Amino acid sequence: MIQQDVLSVSQLNQRARHLLEDVFPAVVVEGEISNLARPASGHLYFTLKDSNAQIRCAFFRQNAQRSRQQAADGVQVRVTGRLSIYEGRGDYQLIVSQMEAAGEGALRAAFEALKQQLLQEGLFAAERKQALPRFPRRIGLVTSPTGAVIRDIISVFARRAPHVELVLVPTAVQGKEATGQIIRALQLADSAGFDAIILARGGGSLEDLWCFNEEAVARCLASCTTPVVSAIGHETDTSISDFVADVRAPTPTAAAELLSPDRGQLLHGLEAMQQRLTLRIRGILQNHQLRLDAHSKRMRHPRERIEQNTLRLDELQLRLTRGINLQLQQIDWQLQQARRTLDGQAMLQRLRTERQQLEQLDKRLQQGVQRQWQQQAARFQQLVRSLQLVSPLATLDRGYAIATDAQHKVIHSVHQAAPGQSLGIRLADGSLQVEVSSIQPGTGNQPGA
Repeated sequence: MIQQDVLSVSQLNQRARHLLEDVFPAVVVEGEISNLARPASGHLYFTLKDSNAQIRCAFFRQNAQRSRQQAADGVQVRVTGRLSIYEGRGDYQLIVSQMEAAGEGALRAAFEALKQQLLQEGLFAAERKQALPRFPRRIGLVTSPTGAVIRDIISVFARRAPHVELVLVPTAVQGKEATGQIIRALQLADSAGFDAIILARGGGSLEDLWCFNEEAVARCLASCTTPVVSAIGHETDTSISDFVADVRAPTPTAAAELLSPDRGQLLHGLEAMQQRLTLRIRGILQNHQLRLDAHSKRMRHPRERIEQNTLRLDELQLRLTRGINLQLQQIDWQLQQARRTLDGQAMLQRLRTERQQLEQLDKRLQQGVQRQWQQQAARFQQLVRSLQLVSPLATLDRGYAIATDAQHKVIHSVHQAAPGQSLGIRLADGSLQVEVSSIQPGTGNQPGA
């Protein structure tokens, strides 16, 4: 009989622990949490089970505090750890170092974690988002070249705004290669000078749409200087790209409608503006016509002012003549008085001298009066010529005429008259009433020429 070593219970458990830790240094196990315990130490103890088996787990505080996944009974999780034995009780257990949600739950948790991170960095802030152009001319389409999405977008633009140029920047929208291709397509579209970019994909599961939840895609969108509309999945689908883009559209069709101005509405708006502009111009013209009529009524013919100034000049001339004659009579009376009182040859000689002086004074006076008369007459003629230059009737005096219609509106063009129409012709010395027999348009002064 072979003699075997006798082990204590502690030794056996110790050897078993070393064996398990050597063979299973790191394992990943997926299962459901049950029997969760949270002692005051901060460690977590629970059972991880599936439909056929279970294993006890220990999640120590320093690792549990770093985990984003919250442990709770009934939650399906995926844990990473090492197998060991608790020697004190001989319990077989899994020492957990990391925990995350299993399946789609893991993706959802990663989605929420990245969403919170980018939100805190300000990538979702409204103040950094750009407004969409009201009337875009060129739009880049970052999407798959196959499928219904590109056809739907093209159909909307063909119906609503066929003048808009659409340029496809093809990319994969699902799979391992999609993230890099989307980033390169966005960078290419952003540098191509488009008025806006549509990032679009059809519906799918969270895994199918995951490339639009990658942090690299989000940061690429945030760096775009061109306004970007994100249209990922169906109306109920939400991606990180939707939050970062300048505008989120519920569907690719809705994104196309956001950037395609309705041609019918634009034409209706233009017609309304044209009507308002016509009414405004008509009102301005009516106001100017009223002001012109008022000025015409207050305007006096220059001939009236010339006649008034002529009468004034004649009156001044008569007053000047009467004044000179009166002064001469007074001087003559003084001479007669002096002749009667003076006698002798000396007096006669003095009288001759005084007469000569008087004749010289009279001559100078006549010359002064003549010069003043000539100056006043020249000034008056200058005023007459100035008035005639600004007179609207001076043109009529040169042989021109003014034609008006039945409403007394001035006819500026042959296109405002028609054969058989009665017109008024204003001439320098009166008016004529004529009837248009024919119209012969000219070649140099036609409207718009």
